[in-house]
Amino acid sequence: MAKKTDTKQQPKAAPKKAVAAPKKGPKTKQAAGPRHPKARVAAGHGSKADLAKALASSVARGDQSASDVEAQLKTASNQQLLRLQQVVETVKKKWGNRDKLIAAIGTAQKKSTDKDYIAKLESFSLPQLVDLAMSSERAART
Repeated sequence: MAKKTDTKQQPKAAPKKAVAAPKKGPKTKQAAGPRHPKARVAAGHGSKADLAKALASSVARGDQSASDVEAQLKTASNQQLLRLQQVVETVKKKWGNRDKLIAAIGTAQKKSTDKDYIAKLESFSLPQLVDLAMSSERAART
């Protein structure tokens, strides 16, 4: 048996031209800050002790003194201090202080009148409270 071959060949499509992206203005390079946590602490705050002192009053719970918290923070790593600083800035920007954050969590969870729940929230660390508040906000949006 003979093979049947198609004598008609289909015309090849012209190659597609790549569309050039619209030209943007000249790229401006931002001054990159230090990448290592020790250098970032030193650049922004002077020393680890200064950053610990600045964070101590914001991080202290109701039953802790700021000097005790400061002593604990001095032993923390630079990376932990930088993360804690971001949490403190978030709290100050969104809620103002720790008490307003706890009140916001209570209203978001619809447990603002539950004294035991509010007392338990006061025992949480600041990063735990921020995580709880963010998850409550996400749940309220859906």
